[in-house]
Amino acid sequence: VMTGVGAEDDIPLGERKTVTDFCYLLDKSKQLFNGLDLPQYGHKQWQSYFGRTFDVYTKLWKFQQQHQVLDNRYGLKRWQIGEVASKIGQLYYHYLRTSETSYLNEAFSFYSAIRQRSYYYQVNKEDPELVVKKLRYYARFIVVCLLLNKMDLVKVLVKELSEEIEDYTQRFNTEDQLEWNLVLQEVAAFVEQADPVMILNDDNTVVVKSNRLQEGGVPQLEPGMVVGQLTLADALIFSELTIDMFRMLQALEREPVNLATQTTTKPGTLEPSEKPAKRENPHKYLLYKPTFSQLYTFLSASFKELPASSVLLVYLSATGVFPSARLEYEPYDVGGVLTNTNRDVVNGETVQKRNQAQKEMHLHPGDLFPFTRKPLFIIVDSTNSTAYKNFSNLFGQPLVCLLSPTVYPKSMQDQSQRGSLFTLFLYNPLMGFLSICGITSMRQGLWEKAQEFLRKISHDIGQMLTSSRAIQAFLQFYGDEFLRLLMIRFVFCSATLRLHKLFREARSVPDSYPQLPKQEMVENSLLQKHILELASMLDVQNLFSDGMLDNY
Repeated sequence: VMTGVGAEDDIPLGERKTVTDFCYLLDKSKQLFNGLDLPQYGHKQWQSYFGRTFDVYTKLWKFQQQHQVLDNRYGLKRWQIGEVASKIGQLYYHYLRTSETSYLNEAFSFYSAIRQRSYYYQVNKEDPELVVKKLRYYARFIVVCLLLNKMDLVKVLVKELSEEIEDYTQRFNTEDQLEWNLVLQEVAAFVEQADPVMILNDDNTVVVKSNRLQEGGVPQLEPGMVVGQLTLADALIFSELTIDMFRMLQALEREPVNLATQTTTKPGTLEPSEKPAKRENPHKYLLYKPTFSQLYTFLSASFKELPASSVLLVYLSATGVFPSARLEYEPYDVGGVLTNTNRDVVNGETVQKRNQAQKEMHLHPGDLFPFTRKPLFIIVDSTNSTAYKNFSNLFGQPLVCLLSPTVYPKSMQDQSQRGSLFTLFLYNPLMGFLSICGITSMRQGLWEKAQEFLRKISHDIGQMLTSSRAIQAFLQFYGDEFLRLLMIRFVFCSATLRLHKLFREARSVPDSYPQLPKQEMVENSLLQKHILELASMLDVQNLFSDGMLDNY
């Protein structure tokens, strides 16, 4: 709609064309953005559509910057500029699907500009839809900051969001008040759980470390090593806890050189950068409490699009389900992990139906058999991970399953909502080690010293893995840096828990399919010596046994 004192005919032709072109770009951008709501599974179709949407929003953003006449003739408001910036931020936020970690910087740049330039400051308080857009912007900005480990800013944004929600709920009699309060509670809980150990500077300020794969952070292949040439292409991350999902997401990403220190948008102009040309990380599907049908649909789509010489990683972090009666086929006879029924629990009768449906629709080991036709790397973090212990490699393709303990010492069971201990070891092995030792804070100097020693341990574990003839299945995946690091951390976790005095049951230590040779790997005397040295460095050697216990 053109605004101004005179009639439309009084508007110069050039200005009228500017407004018309802007309206066209705005309408096109909205159509394309709404079209991005394609099925989350299958990224080939989505990727081309994303590119077209990105291009139109880039043109739209530059157009509104170059033509100030839009303020007078179109009546362009600051919140509308903020809305365009927010949409560009959301496009970059789609890095979860594009696996371009550098997109996070771009999302942060645009979300920061919205806040610094107060684009949403004058949002009409009488229009609840505009206020909700502002709240959603805050929620997305907080998630981006969490992924960038900008914890100080997260706390500031949470405070601002809390004030905005309070004002919103007092001003409007809305039905979504509980939902927004739940968002605040989840963010607060997540911040509290993010890192179980505080690393402190000399001035007692908290140091936040990135847990993405650093340059030189994984033991390198030595000349003459014979390992598989497979590459991790897709990762399906299924979890009941957002903290476990977050940790596994970061464990499967490289740290770009510029991620922590700079952005790639042009200073001052806030112009979108070019779309990255290549993917540096595995493509990821994030499934939070999916139904069985959703999980299987995503698995099938990923399997279908998996490139040659590539690996699909399946991470399952969910409650174990145990069979109530023996069935005819063994792969469906040992239980599995719980999937969501997507039902609302209203009364006792509904709960009973829901529980029955869950028993019927959980994920059995046998459900994964069809996907073993291609290289498959499975991680199961569950109270019934042993259901996946006796896997069958029916097609002779590379296959490994890393399985969590099923029982933890009583003193550690109350920490389950803070994330799984097993996943914590795979995400940050030093954090896992400190967690089982009850250490909640330490000086940065000691942290760096322990990390350096852990790099030596990782190097030695890597040599153990590549020198053993009994673990050919593991070596097939060893050529990929992410999978190499996961296997090394798994061995470290297994050896550490076996030495810890509290983990006395066989069920309290990890397992794998195929099993690793104990004497060569998880009970290796050199590895045990390293672990005891690390414990001594941290002054917790009294928590560990200096010899293997009989029940192992």
